[in-house]
Amino acid sequence: MGKRLREIRKDSGLTARELASRAGWHESKCSRIENGRTAPADDDLRVYALHCGAVDQTADLIATARNIEGSYVEWQRMERSGLRRAQESVLPLWERTRHFRAYSSWLVPGPLQTRAYITALLSSIRDRRGLPDDLEAAVQVRVGKQRVLYEGSRRFAVLLEESALRHRIGGSEAMAGQLGHLLTLATLPNVSLGVIPLGTDRTALWPVEDFWIFDGSQVNVELVSAFLTITQPNEVGMYLRTFASLADLAVYGAAARTLITAAIDSVE
Repeated sequence: MGKRLREIRKDSGLTARELASRAGWHESKCSRIENGRTAPADDDLRVYALHCGAVDQTADLIATARNIEGSYVEWQRMERSGLRRAQESVLPLWERTRHFRAYSSWLVPGPLQTRAYITALLSSIRDRRGLPDDLEAAVQVRVGKQRVLYEGSRRFAVLLEESALRHRIGGSEAMAGQLGHLLTLATLPNVSLGVIPLGTDRTALWPVEDFWIFDGSQVNVELVSAFLTITQPNEVGMYLRTFASLADLAVYGAAARTLITAAIDSVE
């Protein structure tokens, strides 16, 4: 954060002392903020943006500062007591979200997963990361979260690469059951399910990292080592535009069902 503010100030041609003078601050305040010794308040960020000619960056600066602590959380930290805590950590977000957008190239997203699929995924994570064994509790929380599909006036727009239908998770029986469950969920009036066929020309936009968008104001991305939370309006906007472009590549309705059915046939 400090480095970004220093760049904004330098791009404006102001010295730290000049900015402090214009802002009515003690001359050491800029240095403390830019070197990370003092966390900037929202008003401090507005002052930087105003006097450095970067008013258009104000919203991004404030969102970044507010989310510094939670923007990058290592799985090791989130899962130190087991998988249940990680599952529970997103419950408030899911409860307040009304419009969910999800893109996945490698897995069926959480709300659409069967219990068998969830169990296979979480047991693999537990074993791979050497976590405390609270598998059953974690599975129960994850299954319970799926009530958001049926409660309230929530909308779900889900995009899957066809490859996500082909990656076998939990064995043939579990995978066939999962794909059949997708066919059922696709009939829900609040669920839009699109599949991007393997043969689609991807010159303009190739597969990207899996991500979730919540009400157009927050993005979550799962990395190998950590969980990202993105709230800066500019970055969220990039994901919204990417989702829209990916949606244009997908097929829906009967065409999507044909791809899912073909994946079931290949498993069986």
